[in-house]
Amino acid sequence: MLVLVVDDSTSMRMLIKRTLKQAGFDGLDIIEAENGQLAFEKVESAKPDLILSDWNMPVMNGLEFLKEVRGSGVTTKFGFITTESTAEMREIAREAGAQFLISKPFNVESFEKALRPVFG
Repeated sequence: MLVLVVDDSTSMRMLIKRTLKQAGFDGLDIIEAENGQLAFEKVESAKPDLILSDWNMPVMNGLEFLKEVRGSGVTTKFGFITTESTAEMREIAREAGAQFLISKPFNVESFEKALRPVFG
């Protein structure tokens, strides 16, 4: 399974990858992008199976990125990993086409809970 991790922080991308492994999601091919615009280019070229994106990023934020992905007809499973975790933000994410939202700071259990249904 190919996973695209999108966050403007290099250390956060590394933490997300490590937490995926700790949560038992081994054997994933992971590619990265530092903003929504670069991520959208990777969606078009690499065709990931899952996108894990931050919400607040420069150039193109996560919500704009999600809307761009869905607007292009791509139905890849998409989830946010973000500090934006209010009920209103969760609803905005869901309406835009996100399957889940993991709140920062996160842990192994929050990854397992959000991603088990995605991985089956």
